[in-house]
Amino acid sequence: MAERQHAVKSVDDLLERTGAGNAFSDLVAQVLRLHGRLIAAGNAMARPFGQTESRWQVLAVVDRGPATVADIARVYGLARQSVQRTADALEREGMATFEANPRHRRAKLVRITPRGQAALRQIEAAERDWAAGLGAQFDERELRQAVELLERVRHALGPSRAG
Repeated sequence: MAERQHAVKSVDDLLERTGAGNAFSDLVAQVLRLHGRLIAAGNAMARPFGQTESRWQVLAVVDRGPATVADIARVYGLARQSVQRTADALEREGMATFEANPRHRRAKLVRITPRGQAALRQIEAAERDWAAGLGAQFDERELRQAVELLERVRHALGPSRAG
């Protein structure tokens, strides 16, 4: 009797990946590990100025001009609700204000205040020093290639579904 081929693949067969698939999985794992460390570093830089990394992100977006909570969430791929909580806290502290949005009755615009700008400038100065120190440990060309690769990966993943 001839041997029959198994109709069901084994677990090992299902877990096989291509070389590129393995490399991509390794990249994702490193990015996720890096993310945690970057959040911690951001919090450490923002803390002396009474802020957090998430508040810093919101202030940085609205420093370029007023934006809705949904717009801010899209920039970073965050949940709209978490950005709303952060924006509310910034408003309570006088770092940001909400104002009417001429394009949408209910979606208010978040605007940075002078107090928020002052805190942001201090955080940005700390970040410049931090980035210069770390950046000096690497070749600039390699860093720019890494940025380009990460941008390509982000675009390949498509638009953010957060919010």
